[in-house]
Amino acid sequence: MTPDELADRLEHASDRVGNTLYQAVKHTGTIGNARIRGNASDRPGPNVITGQYRNSWRSVTNRIPYGAQCTIGTAAPQGRRLEFGFMGMTDSLGRTYHQPPFPHAGPALPVITTVLRGQVALAVREILS
Repeated sequence: MTPDELADRLEHASDRVGNTLYQAVKHTGTIGNARIRGNASDRPGPNVITGQYRNSWRSVTNRIPYGAQCTIGTAAPQGRRLEFGFMGMTDSLGRTYHQPPFPHAGPALPVITTVLRGQVALAVREILS
């Protein structure tokens, strides 16, 4: 491969970097969100009563220059308390709680990491093909 051919190939690849990485990150966010929701459906996570908490989890993917970022989270007020517990804490009404943690987001992180690595590897192969 000549230097000119390499330059052409890299220029062609640069046009595809942003969108390809966006798709990889978006897919990872979808998988991560599903894993967290699954973990929040039963023990060791919180038990499902109505499904509202589980359904409150969202993944939002945004484009950034030459890539993407994804945020997975919930706006539900009980999210932090369920994930990390609420031991010996007193709320604004004076009630003291001894609620153990029911982790569901933390246990999903190894899966999310593995999926992201695989998606980025596929994206790099696609970009350079």
